[in-house]
Amino acid sequence: MNRTTQLPDHRPVRDRNGAAATAASPRARTATRRRPRSQQWAAWAFLAPVTVYLALFYAYPLYRNVDLSLRNYTVRSFVQGNAPFTGSQNYRTVFDDPTFGPALMHTVVFTAVCLFFQYAIGLALAVFFNQHFRLSATLRALFLVPWLLPLIVSASTWSWMLNSDSGVVNAALHAFGIDPVNWLTSPSWSLTSVIIANIWIGVPFNLVVLHSGLQSIPRSLYEAAALDGAGAWRRFRHITFPLLRPVSAITLLLGLVYTLKVFDIIWIMTKGGPADSSTTFATWSYRLGFGNLLPAFGPGAAVGNLLVVAAVVFGLVYLRVQRKQYAS
Repeated sequence: MNRTTQLPDHRPVRDRNGAAATAASPRARTATRRRPRSQQWAAWAFLAPVTVYLALFYAYPLYRNVDLSLRNYTVRSFVQGNAPFTGSQNYRTVFDDPTFGPALMHTVVFTAVCLFFQYAIGLALAVFFNQHFRLSATLRALFLVPWLLPLIVSASTWSWMLNSDSGVVNAALHAFGIDPVNWLTSPSWSLTSVIIANIWIGVPFNLVVLHSGLQSIPRSLYEAAALDGAGAWRRFRHITFPLLRPVSAITLLLGLVYTLKVFDIIWIMTKGGPADSSTTFATWSYRLGFGNLLPAFGPGAAVGNLLVVAAVVFGLVYLRVQRKQYAS
């Protein structure tokens, strides 16, 4: 009698509709469950250093600054940590201070003028260097020097150049028969002086970012426009500027945040003077908190928080505009 060994049936199991269905083994189901969890732990491991960094160097200092603005801190209470809670009293003190109006106006003028000229000059240079002529890369690298120098070096250099007695700027004006200008000691010219210095420092950043944006625009668009008879200005107006709009938006936003908090240049060149003629919120906040024998930590932190609120508001406006552009 021959015994027939029955082999296991490896045919696929079919459902009611006749479709083949393969039953997964318990080990395969376990691996399927574990794989997303392991990927999730890996994602958290990569996010942990960034989260810790943001918490220690951004969230905690911001919390401490808000706490400073809501309490009456003195030197003793700043060390001991028992400052009484005063609510919005520090903000009312700032708003009632006669320096608030001029500082607000100087901050707006300083930020707006610097942003306009930094972007305009940076865009003009980016379009110029986009022609790829000989030595364009070398000249573009030389334009980065003001951006790479430490701010204390740049501000000290401009202080020497704009010196009323021995500055090279007044020497050049004298060579053309123009009377010397008290750039740093005249209330009429001090704000203009720090604006010129900050524009010189910020132009290379705009040049680099906008030039990289120009590289992403296809050359075929310019060639087609040239074949249609479009001149250089029409090509810039209808091709370059519209396609460069996303890069321009982020450039202006970053420039705005940087310009709002400019302190080093103004403090080194004029210290916000003379007679508060170049005082901005950044220099006023520092002077309230650290520039006096009796520091006012609370009002100084309140002025700093106003700058933070302004930066956040403009950031939210930028995100809203970008969302509308992507939606359309």
